[in-house]
Amino acid sequence: MDIDVFVSAHRQAWDRLEDLVRRRRSLNGAETDELVDLYQRVATHLSIVRSGSADPILVGRLSALVARARSAVTGAHTPAWREFIRFFAVSFPVVAYRARWWWLGTTAAFVLVSAVVAVWVAGDPAVQAAIGTPEEITQLVDHDFADYYSEHPAASFAGQVWVNNAWVSMQVIIMAVLLGLPIPYILWENALNVAVSAGLMASRGKLDIFFGLITPHGLLELTAVFLAAAVGMRLGWTVVDPGPRKRGEALAEQGRAVMSVALGLVVVLFVSGLIEGLVTPSGLPTWARIGIGVVAEAAFLAYVFFFGRRALAAQETGDLERAPDLAPSAG
Repeated sequence: MDIDVFVSAHRQAWDRLEDLVRRRRSLNGAETDELVDLYQRVATHLSIVRSGSADPILVGRLSALVARARSAVTGAHTPAWREFIRFFAVSFPVVAYRARWWWLGTTAAFVLVSAVVAVWVAGDPAVQAAIGTPEEITQLVDHDFADYYSEHPAASFAGQVWVNNAWVSMQVIIMAVLLGLPIPYILWENALNVAVSAGLMASRGKLDIFFGLITPHGLLELTAVFLAAAVGMRLGWTVVDPGPRKRGEALAEQGRAVMSVALGLVVVLFVSGLIEGLVTPSGLPTWARIGIGVVAEAAFLAYVFFFGRRALAAQETGDLERAPDLAPSAG
């Protein structure tokens, strides 16, 4: 990049931003809009200069200008309710949407492994014998599996389930600190647990009971776990392929995106826990219980894809810091 040409092309915008920042207390509506627009443009200029120039004086000048402009733009305190709405309308869904291919791949791998192992367990008496005695398996199939959902008061059970589900997802999120490397193992363990239960229930002709009890809450619960795993592994991949940004910048942004998912999934898993505690053990017909689970799952996916795609089109990243001093890049 020819730095002299770059400076010549954009000096007027920088000087104009300097002037608007200096007069920020007396700006009219049009000038305020211009201030915001120039702030975003000059922040992008700063990102370009950082990556393509070794001129410390220019970097320092633009950094100071962007910092002052940011203070002018964000000086007024944003009400907490607006931040809350922004988080659920932009930050959380756009991070989930940007990770959609990792999310889909994680889901497909989990379902495939679970199905293969379940078929193996259901069709091989030797494997069943290694898992437990015939009496233990009978106890699990005829009593323990179903009793698990009804042995505690509904409200208490819903709270317990929420905490447990949140812990599983937080494990996956925490593993992102290790660049996502342990996440496949955590998923493998959970896939085995699901598969063994399904296989044993199928071996005794109780697969309908298995799906009738696990589907209402399991769809949303597992979707949340898969999303957490996807963003965690995507963080690890950022080390390998940071894209057009510096590796440190990319890691910082993706790390904050992981935190967006962690916060958003607290609500998703709360809903899943309510379904598991109140709907799964209820006296509703099986079709009604499964229908509630399907509706909850469809609503969540529709929410993520609608709001996430819209936010991505607006070049949102879901970065909790919302620092726009990085050049926009496709997610």
